[in-house]
Amino acid sequence: MGDVYRALADETRRMILDDLAERDEQTLFELCVRLAERGVTPTRQAVSQHLAVLEEAGLVHSERRGKFKFHTIDTRPLAQIAERWPLPSGDS
Repeated sequence: MGDVYRALADETRRMILDDLAERDEQTLFELCVRLAERGVTPTRQAVSQHLAVLEEAGLVHSERRGKFKFHTIDTRPLAQIAERWPLPSGDS
């Protein structure tokens, strides 16, 4: 679970997850464009490295289709965090 915390510690990686949660199955190019629209302009290599960290943590999965690689979000590791520290009854 330590990889999940490390992955979430970076703001750019959180933005990538936000973008994938909003619209899943995006390519590296699409994610770079969406980050640029938010005023963040990392290189394609930097975004690729962020995606690798997210994949290591199990938060993103990638699938190659033809010449494109599509990235999808997986929130199961986040659910494990919520299960570890559930809200007390009556809280929301």
